[in-house]
Amino acid sequence: MAEITAAMVRELRESSGAGMMDCKKALVEAGGDMEAAIDWLRKKGLSAAAKKSGRVAAEGLVGTASGPGVAAMVEVNAETDFVARNETFQNFVSEVAGLALSVGDDVEKLKAATFPGTTHSTQEELTKLIATIGENMTIRRARVFHVKEGAVATYMHNAVKPGLGKIGVLVALEGAGEAQVMETLGRQIGMHVAATRPEALDVNAVDPSALERERAVLTEQAKASGKPDAVIAKMIEGRIRKYYEEVVLLEQVWVHDGESRVRAVVQKAGLALAGFERFHLGEGIQKETSDFAAEVAAQAGIKA
Repeated sequence: MAEITAAMVRELRESSGAGMMDCKKALVEAGGDMEAAIDWLRKKGLSAAAKKSGRVAAEGLVGTASGPGVAAMVEVNAETDFVARNETFQNFVSEVAGLALSVGDDVEKLKAATFPGTTHSTQEELTKLIATIGENMTIRRARVFHVKEGAVATYMHNAVKPGLGKIGVLVALEGAGEAQVMETLGRQIGMHVAATRPEALDVNAVDPSALERERAVLTEQAKASGKPDAVIAKMIEGRIRKYYEEVVLLEQVWVHDGESRVRAVVQKAGLALAGFERFHLGEGIQKETSDFAAEVAAQAGIKA
C-alpha cells in the first residue's frame, strides 16, 4: 500500500477544497492515486460541499421540537429562500431540532451525533444534502430549555409547517399547574417575544455595557435641558426605567391587552418565567449584496 504523506494530503485539500481528514481517507481508499482520490471525494459529495462552504448562507429555517419538560430550537441556514421550501431540507431541520432534545444545544455535539435513521453523523448527512441541493448550508445555532416542573412552550411565527419558520421562540415556565394552561400561556408569551424582541429576562440580566451606554446618552440629553442636578438625576432614573420597559421582558407591557406587565401576567398564573430565546432567521449574518444585472453582463462578456 502506498504511503500517504502530509504533502499528498495538502495537495488534495488544495485541489478539492475538502477537509484534511476527508482527504486523507480518500487517499487511503484510492491507494495514494491522486485522481482516484478526487473521484472518491466527488462521489461522496465532499468535494462539491467544500467548494460551496465559503458562500454566505443567511436563509433557511428555524425549527422547534418538544418533549415532556423540554423543548429545543435550531437554526439551519442555506443560501436561498428557495431551499427553505425543499421538503428534504425541511425534514432535515425537523430532525436536527428533535435530535437537540437529547443531545443538547452544543452545535458541535449536534453535528457529531448520529443522524436519526442512519449510521453516520449529522454533519455527514448535511454534507450529502449540500451536494444534492447545490447550496452551502450550516447548522448555525441551537437552544434547549429543561424544567423539572412546568412547561417549555414553543411559538413559530408564520410557520411554513408545524415547528418550522423564520422566527421561533422558546419560553420556559416553572411551577405547578395544568399542562394545557401553561402551554397556552407559554405560547402567548412566545407571540409577545416574537413581536417585541426583548433583550433580557429581567433587570439583572441586562447587559451592563448596554446599560452604561444608554445611561451615558440619557445623561447628556438631560444635561442639555439646563435643569438643576437634582432634577437631572431624577430625569435620568425615570428614563432608565423607561429603557427597562423597552428591553426587559418582565417589565414590558403585555401586547395582548396593552395594559398589564408581563411580570403581573405570569405571577397571576402562579408561575415563574425561567427563560426565553428568540431566533430570527439570518439575524447578525452579513449578507452579500450584488448587482444582478452587472453579474449577468460580466458572465456574458458584456462591458458596462
